[in-house]
Amino acid sequence: MNPPGNPPAARIVTFWMKSVAALGALLLLASCAHTVNVTVDSLAKPNAADAVSYRIVNHAPGEPDSLRNQEAEKAVKRALAGKGMYEAPDPARADLVVNLDYGISEPRVVDVERTEPVYQFIPGYTRTEIVAVGKDAAGRIVYQAQEVYIPAHQEMVGERRFFVKEVVYDKYLRLSARENKPATDTGQAQEIWAVDATSEGEGTNLRKYIPILAAATIENIGKDSKGLKTVRIKDKDENGPVAFVKEGMTPADTK
Repeated sequence: MNPPGNPPAARIVTFWMKSVAALGALLLLASCAHTVNVTVDSLAKPNAADAVSYRIVNHAPGEPDSLRNQEAEKAVKRALAGKGMYEAPDPARADLVVNLDYGISEPRVVDVERTEPVYQFIPGYTRTEIVAVGKDAAGRIVYQAQEVYIPAHQEMVGERRFFVKEVVYDKYLRLSARENKPATDTGQAQEIWAVDATSEGEGTNLRKYIPILAAATIENIGKDSKGLKTVRIKDKDENGPVAFVKEGMTPADTK
C-alpha cells in the first residue's frame, strides 16, 4: 500500500519522464537551430538585374591561385548563380566586372550581454486533480478527485542578465559590380551594384565563414537594402542558402 497522500510510483515516474522528454526536445531544438547573424548593406542602380553575365576580379590579399582565393571565388560564383547570373565564356563580352574582396579584421573587445536562468527549489507537494474514472450505467462519465504527488524539483522563475568582455573579429565579404568597359577620361566605369556582408564574432576561420557570407548576399545582389540590415543564416539547414553555396564547392573547400 502507498502512504496516505502519496500516489502510486508510476505517477512519479510519469511526471519525471515527461520532464526529461521536454528537456530533451528543447536541447534538440537548440542544437538544430544554430544561426549566424550577418550584417548586410547593399546598393544598386535601377535595372541592375538586367546585367547577368560577369567576370570576377579578386582583390583579396595573397596569391590569386591560392586555395583560399579559389574557395572564395567558387562561393561567390554560386551566390551569383542564385540570382540567375553566370560567368561569361568570353570575359571581354561580360556585362559586368564583379570585384571580390574578403578578409578578417583585427581583434577588438566588446561588451556582450548574456543571460542565465534563475531557478527556485520547489519542495514536493500533493495536489488534487479531477480525473475521469469510468462511466455509469447511463453512459455518463464519472469523475473522481485524486491526490497526485509532485516530487521536489527546480523550477525556472526568471533570467539574470549580465555583460561579459569578448574578443571578436569581423569577417567580411565585399562584392561590387561595374560595367565591363574601359575607364575613360572622366573616371572608372559606372558601378551598377554593391553588397557588403559582415559577421561579428569570436570565430576566425574564414573557410567556415565564406560560404555563410556568400549565402547572405544572394537575396541582396542587385538590390538596395536601404541601409544596414541583419540576416539570420542557418548554417546547418540542408535546404538553406549555405547548403546551396556549398553545392558549388568541393568537399575540401567546405571543411
